[in-house]
Amino acid sequence: MATTLTPTHPLLTVPFSATTDFTLLADHCEQFVETLMESDDPTLKMALCGRLTACLSVLEPTLLDPVPAHLVDSLTVESLPVRTPRFDPDCTQLCRYCITLTHLLAGQALSPEMETQLSGLLYDLINYFTAEMKAPRWVRTADGVKCIEDDAA
Repeated sequence: MATTLTPTHPLLTVPFSATTDFTLLADHCEQFVETLMESDDPTLKMALCGRLTACLSVLEPTLLDPVPAHLVDSLTVESLPVRTPRFDPDCTQLCRYCITLTHLLAGQALSPEMETQLSGLLYDLINYFTAEMKAPRWVRTADGVKCIEDDAA
């Protein structure tokens, strides 16, 4: 007897396609991963991973396309934003990401394509991690040595 899963979470039925604006696809990805992180239900987690993969797969081929004319106004501001998006995990979390990826790669249970992608991600993360660890923290000034973070603020 086959069991048919009935979607129990509204995100599992959110429609999207190749014609969906990239900004909406990005919002969907964010919602999928937020719910994934908050969920303890293994079935829901698996379904959300599937939705996230599908959404990212629809988004990927359009990443280098020009911004559609109808979205230009929504992506235009009157003055530069105070903050721009950036990947900024603390050193402990970044190290944990690297350890986890290393364990996944060492397990040798990945497809060759996944192994290549995760190896590339690990390479980028390790280089970023190393640069962060070795980055200058102080600057010599006429007033003495100062913490760089204090000057940036």
